[in-house]
Amino acid sequence: MAERTTLIDFIEKYSREYGPDTYLREKIDGVWKEISFDETRNQAYRIGAGLMALGAKKGDKVALLSEGRSMWMISEFGAMYAGMTDVPLSINLGEGQDLVFRINHSDSEWVLVSGYQLPKIRAIMNDCPQIKKVIVYDDTAFEWETLEEKEIRMSEVQALGDKFLAEHEDEFIARYKSIGPDDYANISYTSGTTADPKGILLTHRNYTANVAQGNSVISIPRGGVMLNILPFDHCFAHVAGIYTMMIYGGSIATVPIGKTPLATLKNIPGAIKEVRPHVILSVPALARNFKKNIEKGIQAKGPTVVKLYNFALKNAIKYNKEYYNRGGIKDFWRKPLMAIFDKLIFKQVRESFGGRMLFFVGGGALLDIELQRFYCAIGIPMFQGYGLTESTPIICANSAGHAIFGSSGRLVKPMDIKICDGDGNEVPIGQKGEIVIRGENVMAGYWKNPKATADTIIDGWLHTGDMGYICPFDHEFLYVVGRFKSLLISSDGEKYSPEGFEDGLTDSSKYVNACVLHDNQDPFVVALIVPDKGALKEAVEAKGLDPESEQGKVEMLNIIQGEVDSYRKGGKHAGIFPERWLPSAVGICDEEFTIQNRMLNSTSKIVRGKVEEHYADLLAFLYTAEGKNIVNPRNIAAL
Repeated sequence: MAERTTLIDFIEKYSREYGPDTYLREKIDGVWKEISFDETRNQAYRIGAGLMALGAKKGDKVALLSEGRSMWMISEFGAMYAGMTDVPLSINLGEGQDLVFRINHSDSEWVLVSGYQLPKIRAIMNDCPQIKKVIVYDDTAFEWETLEEKEIRMSEVQALGDKFLAEHEDEFIARYKSIGPDDYANISYTSGTTADPKGILLTHRNYTANVAQGNSVISIPRGGVMLNILPFDHCFAHVAGIYTMMIYGGSIATVPIGKTPLATLKNIPGAIKEVRPHVILSVPALARNFKKNIEKGIQAKGPTVVKLYNFALKNAIKYNKEYYNRGGIKDFWRKPLMAIFDKLIFKQVRESFGGRMLFFVGGGALLDIELQRFYCAIGIPMFQGYGLTESTPIICANSAGHAIFGSSGRLVKPMDIKICDGDGNEVPIGQKGEIVIRGENVMAGYWKNPKATADTIIDGWLHTGDMGYICPFDHEFLYVVGRFKSLLISSDGEKYSPEGFEDGLTDSSKYVNACVLHDNQDPFVVALIVPDKGALKEAVEAKGLDPESEQGKVEMLNIIQGEVDSYRKGGKHAGIFPERWLPSAVGICDEEFTIQNRMLNSTSKIVRGKVEEHYADLLAFLYTAEGKNIVNPRNIAAL
């Protein structure tokens, strides 16, 4: 068995090995500031010692609410050195019950918070009387220059840490050396699709084990630069970002913080060009947006460039196939064409990503095979992975030289896996069932929820709730095909996973931003669609119609119906999905799915239950005679 190390062992080893090299990159006041491995460790010492000086005990819980930034990581390291358990919180949580529940349920007595997020904490202090101290990252440039009761600036904590280290260094060292592999590193709450989200207990060994497991399937070049555009409150950003980059002596850059989450998102393109990353940590929702922006840029260059681009793309996709079977005798002639078009077109496309990109690491949701083919064709493969917080999180991943498009990748080692039917019996290779795994990456359980723990971890095996199968011709690869426990159920009891069609339609159609299928033992399947109103407007204007007129809106609806029908017999996507699971009625949503309206979770995955709850009336309407025709007053009004 591998040595059961802690995250403190991990940080000590690699921060000293790469000492003066850059580890963290952050843009402050218009200038990118670099922080070395040595400085990261030393700053963590100061914070950890400062927390001890304030009275923090081993095992105390500390909530962390901040945008992605260098201090996020340094302060989390500092809390761990003090022997504390971190409770990372999403900045998308409002200042209401969601935030109160997590802080109180986790028994957090300490809070680490950025200046932008401080008002949320202030608003709930009366509901969280157990909080001892609120430690504020920022010193200046905020309207709350005067601190309130229980608040202290991080600079003051660091000064206390300097004094504590000077007078009690032996006590500080004894504290962090007392931390064991089974001590809790953090409590990571689920995305809040229910009133009471579950707190996932992840130990130090869960993390160090999964970093080692992840390295069995994917690696980062020595000194590589990663731009992380995912929230740090998720363990995927920890394992695939923070700790993996530490092992390889690489650095992590964060997106410059805007005054709102939307403003931060708008800073991503600029950050990519300035940082010029080798790797980007992303999720499918962002990958789809990147693709649509690339295609808009190509279209703006005129019809000749569009034709060349489309030909080059088709040529590369046909040559790459499913990656593992690239080339071959029949397609050898495509390779020199790829080289020519790469210089003419795709090199310029890659420049928009900084010119050094090697690949994306994708996680968080299923990544459509067409999206994987697209990114490989332009020379920046997006390698799909799969995991969940309860497995800390990586279970499998594709990587350079080891990928099968459409799969979720090679299984990490060491880890046991089996695919089970609804009764818990293991099924043969290639047959679908629930993904069940066992290994040192399996969570310690759910905080204060022994029943949910017992239902999820049975005899050491983690039941993921996801459906998949082992690749029949290469047993190292896993295919994930949807939720095992959230399947559509037809009136005759047949079950079907909807994600394939939903993602396929969204990826293939420039007129569709999101899609949710629905069938709860109903007569037929229906779809809720969030349209791309800008693309539809352009399409009807090109036909000489006024997009604000009823005739224009009817044409928009016909375009959307045509996109859905392209998956039916005679359509360009015919045969991909069973006809009986294609939607017989389409409802147009009158608002986007967003994190703010809770129809997306914090990793940009659609929260099916919230969508169905919000659009319950529309779903009921779709099962009426009037609703079955896409051209109806409700859909026209939604446009």
